This record gives sequence, C-alpha cells and structure tokens, in this order.
Amino acid sequence: MQRMSSLTCTKLTLCTVSAILLQVIGLSLFVLGFFPVKPTLSGFSGPESFQPPGCDSVEDPNVSNLHPDQLKSLYQELYEIPPSFDRLVLMVIDGLPAEFVLGRDDRPPSMVMKEVMPYTQSLLASGMAFGYHARAAPPTVTMPRLKQAMVSGAIGGFLDVAFNFNTQALLDDNLIRQFFNIGWQMVMLGDETWLKLFPGLFTRHDGVSSFYVKDTVQVDYNVSRHLGDELNRTDWNLLILHYLGLDHVGHNGGRSSVFMDSKVKEMDEVIKMIHLSTKQFQDNDQGRTLLMVASDHGMTENGNHGGSSYEETDSLVLLVGLKPKASDYPLVTRSMIHQVDIAPTLALLFGVPIPKNNVGMMIAEAFDSLTDDQQLRILELNSWQLLRLLQVQIPGLSCGSLSCDVLSNDQWPGITECNGSYEEMLCCLFANAVVLHKSWKSKRISRSNSGDEYHMTVLAYDNFLGAASKWLSGRATYKPAGVLIAGVAAMVFSCLVFIGLLFRLDQEVYPCKVRHLSDVKDIVLKCHFDETYVLAIIFILVLSMGSSSMVEEEQYIWHFLTSTFYLVLLRKAVQSLIARTRQNLFSLIKEQNRSSYIQVSSIILILITGRIMRGWHQGGVNWAHLPDISKWLEQAGRCYVKSIQLVSWVLIMSLGVYSLFSLQSKKYSAMVIGLTFLVPGALVMQHIIEYQDTSFAASSSGSNSTVQIIYTLLGVSTLGTFFGVPWLMPVPSPKILSVHTGSLSSNFLADLRMKFLVVGFRDSIYVIGWAYIHYWCLLQLLLQQPTNSMPVLFLLVQILASMYYCSKGGIYLKQWVEVAGLYYLGLAGHFALGNTNTLATIDVAGAFIGISSHSTLLSGILMFIITYASPMLALLSMVMYMAIKETCAPVNAQDVDIGHFLKMTVSFPCLVPLGLNSAILVAYTIVLLLMRNHLFVWSVFSPKYLYVCATTACVYIGVSVLSLTAIYTSFVFAFRSGYIAVLHQR
Repeated sequence: MQRMSSLTCTKLTLCTVSAILLQVIGLSLFVLGFFPVKPTLSGFSGPESFQPPGCDSVEDPNVSNLHPDQLKSLYQELYEIPPSFDRLVLMVIDGLPAEFVLGRDDRPPSMVMKEVMPYTQSLLASGMAFGYHARAAPPTVTMPRLKQAMVSGAIGGFLDVAFNFNTQALLDDNLIRQFFNIGWQMVMLGDETWLKLFPGLFTRHDGVSSFYVKDTVQVDYNVSRHLGDELNRTDWNLLILHYLGLDHVGHNGGRSSVFMDSKVKEMDEVIKMIHLSTKQFQDNDQGRTLLMVASDHGMTENGNHGGSSYEETDSLVLLVGLKPKASDYPLVTRSMIHQVDIAPTLALLFGVPIPKNNVGMMIAEAFDSLTDDQQLRILELNSWQLLRLLQVQIPGLSCGSLSCDVLSNDQWPGITECNGSYEEMLCCLFANAVVLHKSWKSKRISRSNSGDEYHMTVLAYDNFLGAASKWLSGRATYKPAGVLIAGVAAMVFSCLVFIGLLFRLDQEVYPCKVRHLSDVKDIVLKCHFDETYVLAIIFILVLSMGSSSMVEEEQYIWHFLTSTFYLVLLRKAVQSLIARTRQNLFSLIKEQNRSSYIQVSSIILILITGRIMRGWHQGGVNWAHLPDISKWLEQAGRCYVKSIQLVSWVLIMSLGVYSLFSLQSKKYSAMVIGLTFLVPGALVMQHIIEYQDTSFAASSSGSNSTVQIIYTLLGVSTLGTFFGVPWLMPVPSPKILSVHTGSLSSNFLADLRMKFLVVGFRDSIYVIGWAYIHYWCLLQLLLQQPTNSMPVLFLLVQILASMYYCSKGGIYLKQWVEVAGLYYLGLAGHFALGNTNTLATIDVAGAFIGISSHSTLLSGILMFIITYASPMLALLSMVMYMAIKETCAPVNAQDVDIGHFLKMTVSFPCLVPLGLNSAILVAYTIVLLLMRNHLFVWSVFSPKYLYVCATTACVYIGVSVLSLTAIYTSFVFAFRSGYIAVLHQR
C-alpha cells in the first residue's frame, strides 16, 4: 500500500491531543461564562432597611459596633411593630412533597397520608396551621434551597447543583446571621449542611451527613434523641431540626416505598411533640413560639430530585402557632407561594432586616393579627427592600428619578395607568402604592370609605411586590460576551480539526479497501446511503435540540435513529447477498454463504433487542406515568426481578467464557483469564441472592464487605489483564502465522517482527477487550437498579452482534461508519437504562453501594459509572473491535512500522467518537446560547448541557483507555519481537 507521508502517526497524535486540549479550554470558558455564580449585594442589611431608599440613605458604620441587645432595641424602635413571636422552631423535612400533606389541585391528600399524619391534618382542619405549596426554583437540591431560598430569599445560580457536594460558608446577607447579630442563641440538629453554611453561629449542634442515602434510620434518630431535652430548655431562640430520613427513603425506594408511610408518621409524631411543647410554653407566659415545617424540595415517583418538574418543585411550608382562625380547609391547602417568600416573612415576623438579596414577598396570612397600619408598614418595608435591589440591577431606576421624587413629595398626584417597558411599569406600580399609602395616612377620604382605600393600597403594594419579585426571580445573569465567543470559537476549531483528520484518514484508507474488493462488492459499495445516514443522524439530532420537548424526550430520537441505521445495514447486507448469488450461484463457497446469513441474523437480533430496550424505560420526562417493562417488573415483585437478574448474570458469564475459548490455539490462556472472570462473577451472584432484599434499608456490614471485595477484584483483574496479557500471550509459529497473513516474506526476521506485532497484538487486544467488557458488565449488575440487569445484557448482545457483522461483513462498510454504529448503540442504551436529560433520574442511591460512610469522590465516581454505563461499554468494546476487524494493516514485512500500524488500527475507533461528540457539543453550545432567554433555559436546556459536558468527559475517558491499551500492547510486542530477533541472530 502506498502511504501518504504527510499524515504520520506523530502528527495525527499531536493534532488530536491539541484539539482535545483546545476543546477542554473552550468548554471551560463557555461554562464559566454562561453559568456564573449569580451576582449578590455584599454586606448585611441594617437600620437603613427601615428607612425609605432615598438618595441620602447611607449605612451607619457605627451600627456594627453596637451590642446585640442595643441593636435589637434599635431595630424594634425603627420597625414600629413589636415582634410577633419570641422563638422559632424551623423543622425541615428533606424531600417531603407538599402533596403528601395538602393534596394536589382540587384533591385532598390521600387517605393513607391522612391516616399516617393525623395530628398535622387536625391542625390544618382546625385553622391552627396554615399550609402552602411553596414552589422551589431549580435545581432542586438541598444546599441551594437552604442557602438561597430559605435564609436569603435569593435565587441561586444553576451551577449550585455542583456546589451542593462541596458546601462553603455563606457570606451573603441571611436570616441566620441577622438573628445572630441581635444576640439569638441558636441550636441545630440534623443535616450538617447548616454547619458548613454557618460555621460558629450555633450554640449547640449535632450534624449528620446528608449524602449517605442508605441510612434511613440513624439520621433521624440523631435529631429526635435531643429533641425532648431541647424543648424543655429556655436558653435558645432558634431551633433548627433537619430530618433526612424521608428523602433517603425516597432515593432508595421512591414515593411508594414500603418505608414511606412509617417515615411520614414519624414526622407527624415529631410535629405533635413540638406543638404540644410550644403550647405549654405559651400557656406558662414564657413567650410565643412559631413552628415552621418546611421541605427543601419534593421528589419524583422514583424518589429523585434536582429537576424542575411539579413533583420536584412542590415543597411544603406549614406555619403552626399563628392566631387561629376559622377557614375553609380546601382553600388553605390550595394556597401557592414561592420558597423565597420564607425569608422576608420570618424577618418581618421577628423584627430583623430583610436580607439584601431577597426576591420574595411576605406571606400575607402570617400577619393577619396586625392592625391595618402595621400591615401596611409590613408591605412598605418589603417594597423598600425590593426597590433597593431593583435600583442596583436596573440603571433606569436611579435614586433621583424615582424614590426621591415620590417619597419626598407631599402632594398627591393621583393614580396612573401603568404601561410602557417593564422598568417603567415597576416604577409606576411602586409610585401608585406610595401615593395610596400616603393618601390613607393623610385621612383625606372620609372614615366610612377608608376600608376601600386600605384595600386599594394593599392591592397596589401586592401588584408591585408581585411584579418586582417575578422580574428579579427570572432575571438572567450577566454573561460576558467575550468569554462566550472565545469558548465557542475554541470548540468550533477543535471540531473542525477532528472532522479534518477523519476526512484525511478516510481518503487514505478507503482506496486501500476498494482495491481488494471484487466486482460484486464494488457494485454494492457504490451505494453510500449508510455514510449519508450517519451524518444525517447528527443533523437530525441538532435540529431537535432547539425544541424543549424534544430535549426532554430525546430517548425517542435515539431509539428511532439507531434502529433505522441498522435497518439500513440490513438492507445493505441483503443486497450484497442477492448480488453475490446472482453473479455466480454455483461458485458460492458454503462458508461464505453461511456467514452472510449469520450477518443478516445479527442485525435482526440487534433490532429485536433494541425494540425491547425501548420498551424497558419509555416514560422519559413528560410521560413518566406510562407503563413499561421496568414498572411491570417492580409491580410483579422481587421474585421476578431477582430471576431476571440471575438469568442476566448467567448469560453474561456464558458469553464471556465462550468468547474467550473461541481463540484458536489459545486454550490455556483463555482458561486462565476465564477463571478471573468467574471469581468476581460468583461474588456478584452471591450479592444479588443474599443482599438484594435489603436494598431499601441501611446497608449491612456484610453487604458492604462483599461489594468492596468485588471492587478490589475487578480493579486488580482489570489492571492485571492490561499489564500481563501482552507479556504472557503466546504467539504462533510462522506456519500458523500464514493462516492469518496468507503469505510470508523471505526475510525471516521481518516475518518474525510481523508475527509478534500483528498476530500477537490482535490476540492480546481481543483478550484485554473482552476483560474490559466483561468486568464492566459485572460492575453494572452490581450497581444498576435490579430491573436494569436485562438491558445491560441486551446492550452487550447488541454490541457483540454489531462487531460480528463488522468483522465478517464490514468489508461493505467504511470503518468510521462501523465505529459510529457502535457509538450510537451506546447512546441509545443510555436512555434504555432509564436515564433522561433531567437531573432527577440520576441514581443517587446506587452511588453508595459498598460505601460505609459518605465520600464525595467515591460516590461521584460511582454515580458517573452508573449514569454512563452504556456509552462507556460501547467505547470499551472498541478495544475488542480493533482485534476482530480486518483493516488495511501491513501485510508485507517491509510495511511493519509501529507508528503506521497504530495509526491504521487506533485512529478510527478514537477519532470517530471524538468527532461525533464534538459536533454534538458545538451544536448544543450554540443552541444553548440562542436559548439563553428562553423560558425553559434553566429547567430544560441547562440540565441537558450538563449531560452533554459529562458525555464529553465519558468520551475522553473511553478514548484514553482505548489508545493507552493499544499503545502499551503494541510497544510490548515490539520489544518482544526485537528480543526474539536478537536470539535468532545468535
């Protein structure tokens, strides 16, 4: 073969590595530019919060030097309203959906929930408690909900979902700091996130890790064991109780877990205990205590959260201790607020400044016991705080243009119609509220009509507060255009490099294939529909990314496109078989004919298993309620699920051992490697049989020990196979070599080198590739949800069938088309395992299998392994693909050059995934940039982009494993060939 000297292995490697580094830099720039941490106002609110936001309103630096008691007295004097309560109990029930307590829409809560929490339901029915559906902003994970919504009243940045695993101290204005400044004594029991956010502010505390989700008992017992003693004490003003058990039950078994009812009942008992204690506290004239029961987020049917669905954002706020009033229970349960409304409500109830970055509006029912004057004062303070935030974020709302003129004007200009831009409308709404408030104060209208004037003033304030809160909550963060353009440009350039390298390789390799084809094969080759369709898949996928609904239901696109791709291959295989038969029916070789039929059968097997996998998890995001095979298995019972697991285990083990023994003249080597397959495989089966029934409870020490042994064996076996097989793999004699190469050169030493480099390399890569695949499947049987064991088997069968077709009939396909087909199988399988483009489908519970305590690093690695099981399996399978694929590798001794050999062997399996992923990454980056002002940019498009980034990392890892395996193996055999050549010379 005549090679093109301009594209050497060194140049190809340098270009590929440079393109990867450039892509990483561009992606980092774009992510940091598009997802910045939301800007916040520095400092803490002080006495200026109780004054109008006038031009000469400045903060008094001496306030920070005041004693807490003096500062508290100053606040009460400026506030003009005595605090409604003396103490606060904030009970956070992590993951509790408001639907459990308040029902949904016009429906009351289910009878089961009413029965397991009778005391809470009695409080709501009697009007002693007010319940609200509090909408949480995505991402619905714990840290942002506590840090921003509950204590700061702010909307967090989207990347707070990443910071959730590495909580840092909160330095922005917040309620906890405000309470601390006035001398409050505070106690915290439960989730240690509070301790990380507010270090040193709690008088007493006992924290537990929130990430070890296998623990559903100890995390709550650790809180409740202190509760009786703390309720009897009088030395605290704020008691925070953060219960994690219900959230952990959801992660392990979903909303319908058998442990859910008992956990909800346990929470009802805690609410009863606190309420009775606070009532006794009040009856003894020891002050009034407010109990707020809140949840940070809800949960989906499978118990996860993080996304923006109704089930995830429907959190609870329950106020117990307000002035009882007779109310219509159904109307109370339908009340809807936002989670950010908690911060201003608590601040105004306890007489401290509202945090500077608050975007919420106070809950009106919490202040029903106040007089009209006091309620208007509450509305005024909330409006001033939001106006200050608006003035900072909207240059048009300058001090002179609005606040000074309106607030200092004693004349009554009258009410105006609010039109124009959103900024002008906000100005107008605030001016109308101020005018009506001044009018009501001045008593210009007769006392008989003052009620109407009061309600008009309240309505005007509500209109301004609602509009300002909506604008501030939905305001897009500043995105530096230069950084975004630089990031996109770098990714585009790297994508062009990958495409250019693939095009050059195609031009270099493809003529070699055409030269060796018969006339019949050449006729079939003229049909390039398969190549066009591979590129069309990317084009169709890019077009679908512009629709939020298509992003949410991307699994349908991948299942359809992948199935259609293999239908195209089926058509091509049948065409080739018919063309060969018509050319010369009598000259057909029996083995070739049989091979052609097996190729057709392989594609049919891929299509059948693909259809079953499509029906395994077909709900997606919007249609999660639809029935599918996984739901049917869960309803059928654990016996059926365990049977499916055992069948999958048997077939995976059988395929692994059989494939190893298919190596000709390598029986002893296959037996040794097969034994390494059996040992961890047996332990996986033992874990399935003995510990599967305890998956919803806290992990036992025996289960953890078994899993840790499995991790160790899989790791050691993988590394041992990688390092040892190239050195131990026997190489056939020159006579056997002739079977592989067809002819031998007269130069014995050159033939010897070719024998080691070609035949030995392929046999070693075959064994190593099978080890990667087999160990990965065993790991997935251990980590995946039990119902996903069969899709793992089907995915393995699809990959093997596809590689068999490529090895026997791939002569009709270009190599990059074959690699693209394997890569597409991996992406379609990603959704077949139940993954979607929402963060809620990430299997958090599986990330703690075999871990006895929380480790962010280990749990993160396991979470990544579970989520990207299918794409990584497809990438690992390309190691074995290199061994079974007949390429244009050197067939002459003179062509035995290790650099050229690596280029012809590794280039397509590495460059095709990099190129396809790069095209998708660049396209979706541009789509996200265009959708930056879309209504669903944070709830749909941004989570999808995080998945795209994670998929890019998956491709990098897979390609690295593939290239390192090939390079290491080839260099080992190059060394062995040189050593043996020296021995023969002697």
